[in-house]
Amino acid sequence: MAIKGLTREEQRIGIYHDGHQPIDPSQVTPDTPLEALNLNWRERDLPERLRTRHVHRLHPYLGKFIPQLVEVFLRKYFLPGQTVLDPFVGSGTTLVQANELGIHALGYDVSAFNVILCRAKTQVYDLKQMKREVLDALERTERAFQHAKGQLSLLMEPRELLYEHSRCHADYLQQWYAPQALRELLTYRHVVEHSDYEYKDLLRVILSRSARSARLTTHYDLDFPKKPQMEPYWCYKHRRVCEPTTEALKFIRRYSLDTIRRVIEFAQVRTDARVEVYHADSREADFPAVDGIITSPPYVGLIDYHDQHAYAYHLLNLTDLSEREIGAASNGVSERAKAQYVADIVKVFRRALAVMPSGAPLIVVANDRHNLYGEIAHQLDVVIEGVLHRHVNRRTGRRSTEFFESIFIWRKR
Repeated sequence: MAIKGLTREEQRIGIYHDGHQPIDPSQVTPDTPLEALNLNWRERDLPERLRTRHVHRLHPYLGKFIPQLVEVFLRKYFLPGQTVLDPFVGSGTTLVQANELGIHALGYDVSAFNVILCRAKTQVYDLKQMKREVLDALERTERAFQHAKGQLSLLMEPRELLYEHSRCHADYLQQWYAPQALRELLTYRHVVEHSDYEYKDLLRVILSRSARSARLTTHYDLDFPKKPQMEPYWCYKHRRVCEPTTEALKFIRRYSLDTIRRVIEFAQVRTDARVEVYHADSREADFPAVDGIITSPPYVGLIDYHDQHAYAYHLLNLTDLSEREIGAASNGVSERAKAQYVADIVKVFRRALAVMPSGAPLIVVANDRHNLYGEIAHQLDVVIEGVLHRHVNRRTGRRSTEFFESIFIWRKR
């Protein structure tokens, strides 16, 4: 079956399933043939509660691959005790799934927020202390606002809270949040940052997730809102007129309880396998020895990864390295941008291949609509074991067209 956006070579060696039962990830072994890997899961095959189980939905993340896809290739190409590398770790799906299977994992990312999120997901928690800290931060924030007739009893004056970290973020925060929502977010931030909590990254993720929901934007456009929504609007998500959000505390409360539940759920399946996360540009990182790679690199000209979490960078005063993003949407898809993308991806994989043994797998999940990965494979001089094509019929965000992604299975010579 010809698939739009794939080269003839990819279609020749690729495998695309249509009308066959999708694979059960738990049944995959190293002996499972590639042609048996039907990855076209439908909603009834893989409901949302399974795609977003435990810490996988600790915080929304646009463009991540589902854990079942990672599980398939971990089971086929890695054994417990081995080490997998993800040089574009994103939201940490590879790290979490590797740990479940007893496989050590290393993750690198240029995004400071991604590193915080990954560390929060994979931290080994004292569950009683984790729960105590999450509830204590929530209680202290709620207590600051318990005053008759809605009067605010802040820990500090609003202006002090706003400028507590950096004045350069004030304009953004005042633009995107209603006054009450901003006060609540800033109070929670103050509680977290001026405490002796051990698990501050987890609390920062709760703050960021709450800030995402509390912005002055429409309910149906939380990924990349273009401007603040100040007036009532027709909501395509709820099919009624909705009001812009004016408070954040309800989200802090909701996500605090949800986070506790998800961390406890993951604790029940996690193993002692090692997880390490580094804030670094993988084009320059010195990778230790690993047994292979499973990753989903940024897509060329599609997503600005720092911008999708802009609220977190402003609230948490994080270092913005957006100019170091590979394939950023702001760079476009010109021939020059695509050539630079190829050069950058090749540079990362060459550094990784240098610390891998001969025959080690390099599994790359990509929406290769510009047909760049054939050239990337050629420049890397890897052995092409196969290419699987997957119809993504369920994914985050609104979509009006069909979406396919390819899984490139290469081996180091």
